[in-house]
Amino acid sequence: MPLPLETNAPTDFDFIIGDWTVEHRRLNARLQGCGEWTTFSGRSSTAKTLGGFGNLEDNILDFPDGRVRALAMRSYCAKTGTWSIWWLDGRNPTALDVPVVGKFSNGVGLFFADDVLDGQAIKVRFTWTALPGRNPTWEQAFSNDGGQTWETNWTMKFVPVALAA
Repeated sequence: MPLPLETNAPTDFDFIIGDWTVEHRRLNARLQGCGEWTTFSGRSSTAKTLGGFGNLEDNILDFPDGRVRALAMRSYCAKTGTWSIWWLDGRNPTALDVPVVGKFSNGVGLFFADDVLDGQAIKVRFTWTALPGRNPTWEQAFSNDGGQTWETNWTMKFVPVALAA
């Protein structure tokens, strides 16, 4: 039985609550001028936590070389009006990725972090798009020039399980 939600809980991520099939598209090499992509399928299931001030997204990623489990954790800070998103990958279950932090405006959420890739400082951007009448999408991009240019390296399209069956 789910615990009760707080009446003042944010609704920004309500669009992703439930069960989904996911169409993944991932760049084969990041920040190396690569133009080759790999596509694969997956599934996700998202539930509210923290009285609605957070959610957990359980993921199955069917990479061409094998299945991986992962978890996205999101929490909302009412003081700043921002969400933080962490990623936990089953291939490295003892470490959370650096959280991206941001908010939604007009159905688009932008979330940013400073991170390191192969010893190089980079910026990370997540873009969530949740427009009425359309399935949600997610995009990850990296920048190695302080955010002047961005290379998209992973996209996801979500289809509700009821529609995908």
